[in-house]
Amino acid sequence: MTARIDHLVTSGTFALDGGEWDVDNNVWIVGDNTEAVVIDAAHDATAIEDALGGRTLRAIICTHAHNDHIDAAPALADATGAPILLHPDDLPLWKQTHPDRAPDGELADGQEITVAGTTLTVLHTPGHAPGAVCLYAPELATVFTGDTLFQGGPGATGRSFSSFPVIVDSIRDRLLTLDPVTEVRTGHGDSTTIGTEAPHLDEWIARGH
Repeated sequence: MTARIDHLVTSGTFALDGGEWDVDNNVWIVGDNTEAVVIDAAHDATAIEDALGGRTLRAIICTHAHNDHIDAAPALADATGAPILLHPDDLPLWKQTHPDRAPDGELADGQEITVAGTTLTVLHTPGHAPGAVCLYAPELATVFTGDTLFQGGPGATGRSFSSFPVIVDSIRDRLLTLDPVTEVRTGHGDSTTIGTEAPHLDEWIARGH
């Protein structure tokens, strides 16, 4: 049985560089009826645990360590026993939110995480954050992009730890090379496809978005 993708939206606050913004976050659950992984444990550990419906949680995968993507991770880990996985380049951001609780394991470029017979390949895509990653699941024709690529362009790069030239390189080299039919499931907002976004790279560069 191929894994399925469940989608939950949670709401809370994004805080960085002294500012705070109300945000809605996409939480993605990949698995079958017995086991799953969670991609970005945002805001509400209880709601995420409820959405799991008693399935064994194999891992809590963080696409990056901005607080709105990791704030519920320790509580969800404590409730389920699942390890929290983060790329080590985002530890400085992680420590801003959870100074007394380290992640349980590291994500690395090319790493494969298998759940319900489906493989998620870690793609290191820095730019929005140094340790930002995307998770590519060709069997599901899907890439989970966190805040690296959205419908309409790259993630924001106007704050600490971010870089517009770096995120453009990440998107060009790691994402736009994927099959055009690949669905892009984002950290916020609506999904899109690689084929929809690829023709607009030069526009994004021109406007320095």
